[in-house]
Amino acid sequence: MTSLSLVPEIARYKNINFINLIDAGDPVEIAKKYSDEGADEITFLDITATHQQRRPMIDVISKTAERCFVPLTVGGGVSSLDDAKQLLYNGADKISINSAAVKNPNLIDELSNAFGNQCIVVAIDAKKIDTNWKVHLVGGKQKTDIDLFEWSKEVESRGAGEILFTSMNNDGTKDGFANSALNQISKSINIPIIASGGAGSMEHFHETFEEGKADAALAASVFHYDEIRIKELKEYLQMKNIPIRL
Repeated sequence: MTSLSLVPEIARYKNINFINLIDAGDPVEIAKKYSDEGADEITFLDITATHQQRRPMIDVISKTAERCFVPLTVGGGVSSLDDAKQLLYNGADKISINSAAVKNPNLIDELSNAFGNQCIVVAIDAKKIDTNWKVHLVGGKQKTDIDLFEWSKEVESRGAGEILFTSMNNDGTKDGFANSALNQISKSINIPIIASGGAGSMEHFHETFEEGKADAALAASVFHYDEIRIKELKEYLQMKNIPIRL
């Protein structure tokens, strides 16, 4: 079986249920710390960039790439081939798009054709409302009528190499990942899924790999504040027979 991955998230701001934003610290120093501790990948998300209509933070990514030696995924404010090109040329290994993909689905095709699907991650922020999961845009500020599971299938068909699914219901709660929804996505597509939103304990990571069938698990605050150490988490998962790189 392919090794599963632990992916610390470095957000320009961190939040709970996509509200109450707080500064999460210097991204370059945090990324270096994760790289040294054995993270499999690092995801950098500038979650206010689209709302504030800012371009991606090229300088920060360049400095981060110089000091880190694990794959770096970058998202936030990416809305064109030029944005993606600038990030890839300045050290990003993968590009994450979210709102721009919903507003212009052809962008997924264009990016995949230009750079290869292995570089393209489509991030999906969704919220369960009654019994339905609906996609949200602009850092969770804008609700759509798009169904999470149908959109997941479409982004795969357009050339996305991975999906980063964040449950808005779970994000920042530390109550665990949205494993039922993750499992349903996993059954309908054939590309890797990164689970995001809700990590609060080592067991939550175990559950999302076992029950959610996630290929990678992303978390922020539990790593930022050393509530969970990456090395110890990997040892725990290996003990639980989860295929993980030590």
